Parts: sequence; structure tokens; C-alpha cells
Amino acid sequence: MTSISPLFLLHTQPDARLLAAWVARHHARHARQSADLGDAFHGLFRAAFGSFAPQPFRYLDERRGLLAYTRLDLRAMAEQVALADPQAAQTLGLGASAEHGGYRLRPFPSEWAVGQELGFEVRVRPTVRGPQGEQDVFLRAVARVGGAEGESVERRAIYAQWLFEHLSEREGVMHQPWQGAVELLDVQLNAFTRSKVVRRTQASEGQDRKGKVVDGPDATLVGRLRVINSVAFAHLLARGIGRHRAFGFGMLLLHRVN
Repeated sequence: MTSISPLFLLHTQPDARLLAAWVARHHARHARQSADLGDAFHGLFRAAFGSFAPQPFRYLDERRGLLAYTRLDLRAMAEQVALADPQAAQTLGLGASAEHGGYRLRPFPSEWAVGQELGFEVRVRPTVRGPQGEQDVFLRAVARVGGAEGESVERRAIYAQWLFEHLSEREGVMHQPWQGAVELLDVQLNAFTRSKVVRRTQASEGQDRKGKVVDGPDATLVGRLRVINSVAFAHLLARGIGRHRAFGFGMLLLHRVN
């Protein structure tokens, strides 16, 4: 069996006051159009960790804090925090180790029992690329049946199928190491909204990266899965699901099945 690098779950408690100040300072152009915390945390992680920035990540709320997957162990994390931009580190809640009430790091298994059933939760942006850019897969399905929402087009079912397609091996598509990791046993739509996110172009010489506000689906899916490939499942956790994984989407959160 092929081994992969250990994975760790990072938990931090970002400072809400400093976070608001960071957003106002670094995202002033888009503050009135979009409160995109995903873009803010993306920038904070880059300022604190550079190319070692943890992802995928999920910001739950001010009370529960932020979770992220990382390959950095306790020693490597401490080294990165010591070298981090001080303001970014303080905003993210990286100012101290767990022993002093700061960030916490918990090791995750690198091998999972085949056949094990787990509950999951994942925040995703279920879109597909088209001629006009990204499109909500549900709205595309509605358009295909004549533009009328009805019993034949259910948002939960469309998003569940989107999730299934992202996890399964598909004919004619190059195999990826995370595909074929799990069997989905149950998928429910736990929450849905539409949110605006900021996406930035590549910086041109002598100019800053330009941002564009994009509206799209913001869904939280919950359910049960069964591990069918241990190594692939470890890759899936480390990678995340869908696009926008570096901006607060795609982190697979797990829990025991009662």
C-alpha cells in the first residue's frame, strides 16, 4: 500500500476585531459588494505561511473558530508561526501553542479501515464551467427542462449528483488519486444561500492583482459515506472537494455515525 505524508487538523480562534480590520485594509475595494471572508483568510494564510498555507479550511463562526488540514506537524508548525507575518499570525489566532490557549494541532490517520462508515459535512460551491463562466449546476438543470422549477428538478438531488461525480472515477477523464475513495450512502442539503466571492486575476508587471466579485451557490451538504479505498480517502481529505478549496470551500469534516 502506498504511504502518504501524515495529515493534521489545525484549529485556531481568529480575532474578530483584527479580522474586520484586515478585511477593511486589504479588501477595501470590495467591502461594499462582498463580505468574502474566504478571500480574507486566503490572504492571511498566505501572509502567515507562504507556500505552506493550510488548505482546505473552513471558518465556522466567531465562537467555534477555524479548521484547516495541513501537512505541518507540531515542530514544523511552530517554525512557520515563528516566521509568520506578526499581524497575520495574531489575526488568525496563531500567537501561541495549544499549551498557552492558542492554536491546536491534531494528527489524522494516514490509513482508514476499508468499509468504515463515517458522517460528513462539507461546504461546497456546486458549479460547472460554461461559456459565461461558472454556473450553478442546479440552475443549469432547471434551464435544461425549460426553465421551470418543479418536481423533476430538486436542488438536493442535483447537488448530491454533483458531489458523486466529483468523487467518482469517470470514463474518459484522467484518474486522480482521490477518486474512488468513498461510496456515498446518504446526502442531504443542510443549508443553502447565494454568496459573493472575490476572485483575483494574475498580477501584471508593476500592477496589483485585480479582484472581481462573483455571485454563486453556497451549499452545506451532510450525510454518510463508506471508505472503499484507504489511500484515496487520505488524499481526498488533504485535497478537499470541488473548486475554491483555498477560499473556505471543500473541507470534508468527519464524525462518528451513531
